[in-house]
Amino acid sequence: MSTTTLLGALLPVVPLVAGLVGLLLPPAARGATTDRDTSRRAAIALGVAGAAGALVLAVALLVTLDAPAESSTTWIRFGELTVTLGVRLDGAAALVAVAVAAVALAVQVYSVGYLTRGPHDDTDVDHRYPPYAAQISLFTAAMLLVVVSGDLIMLLVGWEVMGICSYLLIAHDRWLPQAPAAAQKAFLVTRVGDVGFLLGIALLGVSAGSFRIADVLAHDHGTGTLTAAGLLLLAGVAGKSAQFPLHTWLPDAMAGPTPISALIHAATMVAAGVYAITRLWPLFEATPTVLAVLGVMASVTLLLGAFAATAQDDIKRVLAWSTVSQLGYMTGALAVGSPPAALFHLLTHAAFKALLFLAAGVVIHAVGTAAMSRMGGLRHSMPVTFWCMLIGLGALAGLPPLSGFWSKEGVLAAAEGAALHGDGPAPAWVGWLVWLAGLVGVAVTAWYATRLLLRTFFGAPRTPLTHPHDPPALLRWPVLALTVPAALLGLAGFPGWFASQLQRTTPSDAEGVSDLMPPDGLIHLTPTVLLPLALLLLGAGLAWAGWRRDTAADPAAALGPLRPVFAGAFRLDDVQHTLVVRPTTALARAARVADERVVDGAVTGTGRGAGALGGGLAALHRSALPRAVVAVLAGALLIALAATLIGAM
Repeated sequence: MSTTTLLGALLPVVPLVAGLVGLLLPPAARGATTDRDTSRRAAIALGVAGAAGALVLAVALLVTLDAPAESSTTWIRFGELTVTLGVRLDGAAALVAVAVAAVALAVQVYSVGYLTRGPHDDTDVDHRYPPYAAQISLFTAAMLLVVVSGDLIMLLVGWEVMGICSYLLIAHDRWLPQAPAAAQKAFLVTRVGDVGFLLGIALLGVSAGSFRIADVLAHDHGTGTLTAAGLLLLAGVAGKSAQFPLHTWLPDAMAGPTPISALIHAATMVAAGVYAITRLWPLFEATPTVLAVLGVMASVTLLLGAFAATAQDDIKRVLAWSTVSQLGYMTGALAVGSPPAALFHLLTHAAFKALLFLAAGVVIHAVGTAAMSRMGGLRHSMPVTFWCMLIGLGALAGLPPLSGFWSKEGVLAAAEGAALHGDGPAPAWVGWLVWLAGLVGVAVTAWYATRLLLRTFFGAPRTPLTHPHDPPALLRWPVLALTVPAALLGLAGFPGWFASQLQRTTPSDAEGVSDLMPPDGLIHLTPTVLLPLALLLLGAGLAWAGWRRDTAADPAAALGPLRPVFAGAFRLDDVQHTLVVRPTTALARAARVADERVVDGAVTGTGRGAGALGGGLAALHRSALPRAVVAVLAGALLIALAATLIGAM
């Protein structure tokens, strides 16, 4: 095993060990301060060390990886099917690993201040911090396993462990009544997609005779097999990456702690589906039907998330719906045949969305509420947070020269090429659909990003009882650190070292690895860039104009009767509840009644009947002597009468 593959193999191992050791720590004592509680201090040390170690390994891998590499060894054989343990490394995997580890480290450090310090009292601490930190480490290890895995079964293991960890972390705040319900919803909705993902992997593995990714990509699958497997895999992608119609869990997951929202939305769970498609891109590229389905799904997701974000009052739900929309951009880029644009936007989105969630957590911590209607005027009392949030929202909206502008322009350029010139493997109408949806999304994103900024940081304060201020160092430094890539990462898309790490290589044999990236830069500026810029100015200008007319009013009031529709995300949750939850619940009740009254009833009824019969016979045996004599004589007379009648015949 070479040094490069050793680094790749150790990437998920380091946070995995930190997580497993952390789970052995006892819960921290209630009311104890950080300085006095050994268990909490040990959990902090393990969590931060695990994430920091993963980041060091990821950076070392990125620096030393001069060519795609792969290493594997046979783990299990099921007849002719082989499951291997190994890694499959390329430039894209190394960069995604750096993003995952960096965000995980920021979240671990941020959590030390966020969950061990109450909003008004330093002794108001979370006594369940040790399992919380351990679960973050396991979450990180699972995502890194997905990133570096060279076998579909191992990728599936990381995929499923993420689902378990997300359930535990979303439900961490157990004193919030909505947290357990949100965790259960996230678990069940993503499991629906994971059934398809599992079947798709099984179909590909059986077809290729191996679950090793290199073997699966090298095998000549039939068209029907590829189409079926691609559609099944898309089900899993829709669940993990919150694509329509399995997107409903993601906004509700805001019931979890804010650092967990940053982790899920930025670099782990929601990114896993997009990354999985790029990992298996040659299979999707060969199936235009699957890409067409993906294009429709991406366009609906993009617009649904954008419009839903316009009418939310909870600052975290605005950011959550924006994540749904930005994931639509990523999957839209894949649908038009541009994995480079999808991965580039995945990396920039990881930076600015983690920044936005952590900055939003700072605001919530300072004000004591997540409702923007109770905020306002915070730019004077929280200047550092204001500038960080401004950079993050600018990157989200696609404001040049921030990172989101360059990566989003890459998605729009790819969609434009597919629409106007027929570039890419999908039909041209898919390009038109993604391009038009992306352009509309630019204007809507600029509108709700401007609204969030104005409602939170401008105008008169609407919560005079609080005394907001910029956060302490443990909360401030992760936010400041993420501000740098949120602002500058997009510039790395020009030709140079960053792009060279993602250059496409043509495999010479089945062992070769293609990282899907073009040999030139990732940024392609054309005169058509003026169109999204104009739409950005239009969206931001409309939100600004509405706010200027009445700084005390919400610009969302201009939506009129559409506001409750957008706030309820087109009531798709109600549709899902009516068409899926209620029938399933009714079926479960019917099964319970049938089991209790029919199956159990037959068993208990047989026992009761036998008991009653035995009781009756016992009563007869216990009869008084005169009654028994009469019964015997009567029986004898009946027998004699029967014998006489039979003899007469």
